[in-house]
Amino acid sequence: MARILVVDDEPKIRTIVTSYLRQEGFDVSEANDGPSAVAKAERLDPDVIILDVMLPGFDGIEALRQIRTRSDVYVIMLTARSEETDKLIGLSVGADDYVTKPFSARELVARVKAVLRRSRTGGEPTPETLTIGDLSLDHAKRTVTVAGSPVELTALEFDLLAALMGAPDRVYSRGQLIEKVWGWDFFGDERIVDVHIRKIRQKLGDDPTDPRYIATVRGVGYRFIATA
Repeated sequence: MARILVVDDEPKIRTIVTSYLRQEGFDVSEANDGPSAVAKAERLDPDVIILDVMLPGFDGIEALRQIRTRSDVYVIMLTARSEETDKLIGLSVGADDYVTKPFSARELVARVKAVLRRSRTGGEPTPETLTIGDLSLDHAKRTVTVAGSPVELTALEFDLLAALMGAPDRVYSRGQLIEKVWGWDFFGDERIVDVHIRKIRQKLGDDPTDPRYIATVRGVGYRFIATA
């Protein structure tokens, strides 16, 4: 049974989301502030965290930052419609997705189910290790190194990089990457791909104006650069 941690300081929202998730058979825990979110994330080791941006104690962005030092758990952030900056900051520190308030509990549950299907469903057979130039990705160990030095990626960042590396020089549109990595039933904004690509580039030390690894194909999407 998948474990879900729901973090929100509004009891009504927690009750509604928790009720829908439990109806689908999930093991659901709750937290109502930043410190308890971090503590429960460490103690419970959930499969997915639903994390509100605005929390007492410290906010969801700080909670996410602390969680990311210990875990690559899939995190869906809840953000108010006016909090565009918070939304982007949340993604930049390691959120995998976001849902804007007010939201449909059914949609949120559908996203959680899609995440879990993606993590459990085997895709096309791939080599255990992909090495292109000085970049190496090990599927079995889920590790990435550049010139032998480890690079810490979240689970979603790893899957996105693996998708691009698996077909060097193939151009993927944002929609194709979402279908391949997030799943065909993803509900969100395709620009989420751009945020995660930017984060991967930062971690790889890849300059988007003179890329060694991931090139932008203007008006289309992205491709991984095959090394001659």
